[in-house]
Amino acid sequence: MLELSGIRIPLDQLDGSERPEELALRRAVLRRLHLTPDDLAAVQPRKRSVDARKKSDVHFSYSARMQLRGGANAEAELLRRLRRRHSPVLRQLRQVEEDRLAWPAHLGTAPVRRPVVVGAGCAGLFCALSLAEAGLEPLLVERGRDARRRSADIERFNRTGELDPSSNVQFGLGGAGTFSDGKLGTGTKSPAHRLILQTLVDAGASRQILWDAKPHVGSDVLPTVVTNVCQRIRDLGGEVRFGSRMVGLSLAGGRVSGVTLEEERAGGILVEERVPATDVVLACGHSARDVFELLRDSGVRLERKTFAMGMRIEHPQALVDRAQYGPFAGHPALGAAPYKLVAHLDSGRSAFSFCMCPGGYVVAAASEPGGVVTNGMSLSDRAGTNANSGLLANVFPEDLPGDDVLAGVGLQRQCERAAFSAGGGAYVAPAQLVGDFLQGVPSSAGGEVRPTYPRGVAWGDVSCCLPDYVTKTLRAAIPAMDHQLHGFSLADAVLTGVESRSSSPVRITRGENLQSTSTPGLWPCGEGAGYAGGIMSAATDGLRVAEALVGSLA
Repeated sequence: MLELSGIRIPLDQLDGSERPEELALRRAVLRRLHLTPDDLAAVQPRKRSVDARKKSDVHFSYSARMQLRGGANAEAELLRRLRRRHSPVLRQLRQVEEDRLAWPAHLGTAPVRRPVVVGAGCAGLFCALSLAEAGLEPLLVERGRDARRRSADIERFNRTGELDPSSNVQFGLGGAGTFSDGKLGTGTKSPAHRLILQTLVDAGASRQILWDAKPHVGSDVLPTVVTNVCQRIRDLGGEVRFGSRMVGLSLAGGRVSGVTLEEERAGGILVEERVPATDVVLACGHSARDVFELLRDSGVRLERKTFAMGMRIEHPQALVDRAQYGPFAGHPALGAAPYKLVAHLDSGRSAFSFCMCPGGYVVAAASEPGGVVTNGMSLSDRAGTNANSGLLANVFPEDLPGDDVLAGVGLQRQCERAAFSAGGGAYVAPAQLVGDFLQGVPSSAGGEVRPTYPRGVAWGDVSCCLPDYVTKTLRAAIPAMDHQLHGFSLADAVLTGVESRSSSPVRITRGENLQSTSTPGLWPCGEGAGYAGGIMSAATDGLRVAEALVGSLA
């Protein structure tokens, strides 16, 4: 098989659908390699990105894999011919092996005590799926509800302000990622990424995530996808329980011996059940604060880690499109433009955009009564009027007072409650215009950008909800970011607070064997445990932990 990179496709040859893309790619490969249509058996896009370095010449750049009708002999002959000509295309052409997407080897028989996976977010889902593929028939427990009932709970909260602490944007099948656009970009490289993407496609995601440089599924599609992944676990012999919260961790001789689960039964009755287990994967997510407290009180080793806080910022999507694509803004092949910004300041601190949602909406992401939390999401078409992103600054362990390992959780809570108070209650969020924020004055009314936070906003001063060092960092960063994205400091852009759940303030320490350094049999996993940041890295960590767990039993 051959792979060719640097394939240029003009925008006008595409309309966003797969068929024109396939035809345009095939024509480009034939032209670049001087092949006839009969020479080429198949062409498959491998990677697609937008090249907008020159605003007068925005186009797509592809790499593609292809098979020739003559097989390996034809590939070798093509390479010899190109070498004889000293063709410059050789710099972008290479022979590659087909992807080998493989789950851990099936162990043959399930263990006497099946592994328990706590949390059905990205890390927990993929860990449980991998364990199920290996024949371990895991028990996957999730405090929240399945996708259908969870969506109804979120819709009710957005409409009435009635919060269910166990079923919301943070908790439920798929975790927080289900309602944050389903962005699949990652700064890491792993052979597991292809397996994860293919699994999502098999579960209902668009095939284009296999080659898009910035893939996303969309919060309207993700509930179906995670439901299908969940069903696959069941089909392989695993068990999935919703409305099941871990409230106890049993130890024997310093090692895990089981978990206690609290489940709601008919009539709202809470029932506790102890489940024996010698292996417990803890993929509880960054908002499972009660689990952090349980672990600390049980003697499991935790440590503080750097996390981030700030606000959600909204601009007109058309402004972002113009800044990124110039005269090509609005072209149907491009869709809504994303951005990724970082500002390193003279103070030594930095600010950055996070979970940027083109054509998206700000979501109400509270999971505790009396606290306001923001996040962002887009639907699959990314057709909303506004662009939004988290605008965050780091909080370092040394910024926190005292020696409580959960001091970061305390700061998050304090800011969320301050935002609830500033909004006047009922989960209304405080909001401020960027122009007023930069001048240090409260806002009394909105401008041209209409906020999309579903519970409504109260205009005022968002900075009162955040630590002073975070506010100062963001205030200095916005003008600096305007140099990277013209219009970012738009006076009428909207800041909505607070964005406090971008990452976990705690790490559950683990060793090279991926088990807890203090508690053998406990497998910290994913974002909540401090080992991931986003859907792809969390899912990858879930696969890593599953592979290590299977290896420990082989």
